[in-house]
Amino acid sequence: MKIEQTVKRNRRLRKKLYVGEFTIYGFEASMSFSDIDEDILDTFLDEMVDFVEARNLLISFGGGTDALNAFVCSSDRYGSASDDDRDALSTWLKTKSFIKDIDIDALVDANYAF
Repeated sequence: MKIEQTVKRNRRLRKKLYVGEFTIYGFEASMSFSDIDEDILDTFLDEMVDFVEARNLLISFGGGTDALNAFVCSSDRYGSASDDDRDALSTWLKTKSFIKDIDIDALVDANYAF
């Protein structure tokens, strides 16, 4: 569902609808793996969650031993992920030798972009 960002609303409604200065941004990360097993994947996912949580972010992901899609956003109520967070995750993922392809998308509105 898209919501019109330019409609004039009072502060209470902007906050309630997460629009204007209350918009929350996040980003999607996709990756594919070279031949890995479930033990390596489990270890990688634990490390990835630890890395993301250390930056005060949340992550949700789905996939398997061939590919993984994730969405990252801030763990603060009205906080957003930043370009620095995108760059840090990209750099961290590039250190993993079993990842073939990495695609980190631009920041999007976490509430209304889908």
